[in-house]
Amino acid sequence: MSRVYNFSAGPAVLPEEVLIEAAEEMLDYKGTGMSVMEMSHRSKAFQEIIDTAKADLRDLMAIPEDYEVLFLQGGASQQFAMIPMNLMRNRVADYIVTGQWAKKASEEAKKYGKVNIIASSADKTFSYIPDLRNLPISEEADYVYICENNTIYGTKFKELPDTKGKLLVADVSSCFLSEPVDVKKYGVIYGGVQKNIGPAGTVIVIIRKELITDEVLPGTPTMLKYKTHADAGSLYNTPPAYGIYICGKVFQWLKRQGGLEAMKEYNEKKAKVLYDYLDASRMFCGTVEPKDRSLMNVPFVTGDEELDAKFVREAKAAGFENLKGHRTVGGMRASIYNAMPTQGVEALVAFMKMFEEENL
Repeated sequence: MSRVYNFSAGPAVLPEEVLIEAAEEMLDYKGTGMSVMEMSHRSKAFQEIIDTAKADLRDLMAIPEDYEVLFLQGGASQQFAMIPMNLMRNRVADYIVTGQWAKKASEEAKKYGKVNIIASSADKTFSYIPDLRNLPISEEADYVYICENNTIYGTKFKELPDTKGKLLVADVSSCFLSEPVDVKKYGVIYGGVQKNIGPAGTVIVIIRKELITDEVLPGTPTMLKYKTHADAGSLYNTPPAYGIYICGKVFQWLKRQGGLEAMKEYNEKKAKVLYDYLDASRMFCGTVEPKDRSLMNVPFVTGDEELDAKFVREAKAAGFENLKGHRTVGGMRASIYNAMPTQGVEALVAFMKMFEEENL
């Protein structure tokens, strides 16, 4: 069977090169006579896998030495609790709510202290990024929290908020490694890898080392302390070993593509193909304010629910998978992560043009 074009928001498309490499090593990883799925996480072979992955990620993102890289489990959703447990020492935090995941994170944080919603785009179904200038940052806030790319709604922070010296915490799950970032601007930058880096089951946390202490909220479980994992090199318990292995291969793939500057340029060109068509189409239209559009997640609608459903149905039959939009937005959504080839987007646009001609 030939491969489909997979526009899923996550778990999502992975580079074919990586899948082929992993397939070749499935039964025998580098002469060990076993799969990475089978080997001990205490083995020399796995230690080399995790060390190389960490070094390659540091290289790709130019992560400073005063930041720790952790490979954890529980997905981004577990970080919604782990962040306040470890960082909310004054029991106050400011959240900018630009979508469902930031909203869920803020709701979780309310279990541990006072949460101030200092900006939100809920009034227009999260279709824009609110004005980030002169935000009412709380004097006692321990941190300011954002979800940098909103998978469901297709918006992206093009600039970071002025936190007035407060710690910035960012969930970057759906834009991770899609473009260069200045890690020094964040206290914590984290994301689940299943959208743009690897298989579901792994979350990467990049955290300033000075924040990793035993000063956590009373009752914080051992497994939810950053210090537990930092002290053990992400090997306190059995890690998501195979996920880390695939992430490491994706890091090396990204380096072969020319790094994050090259990926940003590639992603901009790729997204432009779809956005230009949406802006010119008489049937389809995007749902996001143009200045806040994501390069990774592109929601669009026809304005007719029955026609939307027909499009998703016929697109699937033509080999375009997972185009149905999230229920809160409706319509369609094309997630065009790093591993989605340009020809996939071009083929989608060609299909959309044909559908438009046949259904107008």
